[in-house]
Amino acid sequence: MSSPSRRSSSPDSNVEGGSGSGSAGDERKRKRMLSNRESARRSRARKQQRMEELIAEASRLQAENARVEAQIGAYTAELGKVDGENAVLRARHGELAGRLQALGGVLEIFQVAGAAVEIPEIPDDPLLRPWQSPFPPQLAAAGAMADAFQF
Repeated sequence: MSSPSRRSSSPDSNVEGGSGSGSAGDERKRKRMLSNRESARRSRARKQQRMEELIAEASRLQAENARVEAQIGAYTAELGKVDGENAVLRARHGELAGRLQALGGVLEIFQVAGAAVEIPEIPDDPLLRPWQSPFPPQLAAAGAMADAFQF
């Protein structure tokens, strides 16, 4: 049993009789329900749009992540190659430094013995000056290298 204060959701039923105020209340209730349905529909549409945006962003970020991982792989391979070349150069430097020191000792022995030794001119070898770069500075290459590390 319904209480007299409750009204039916049906616009045809009027519990309170022919006063006409129940019909206006039912009309307000119907309009509110329609408004709520429309609001819920808009809310679902916004939620769906946001979900699609998030899916697109996730896809974009996954693609960017794959690109960055590939770039890191390429840089790691290049680093390994440069490290190998550096190890070879360091070994060569050590070998040449040892040979130079041994030759210096041989020269000292000859000089102590009083032999006239003519020392030839040493060629300009960048390995004999490890504190100086064998390559001239290239400012444009430094800028390009900085750009290469931008993600």
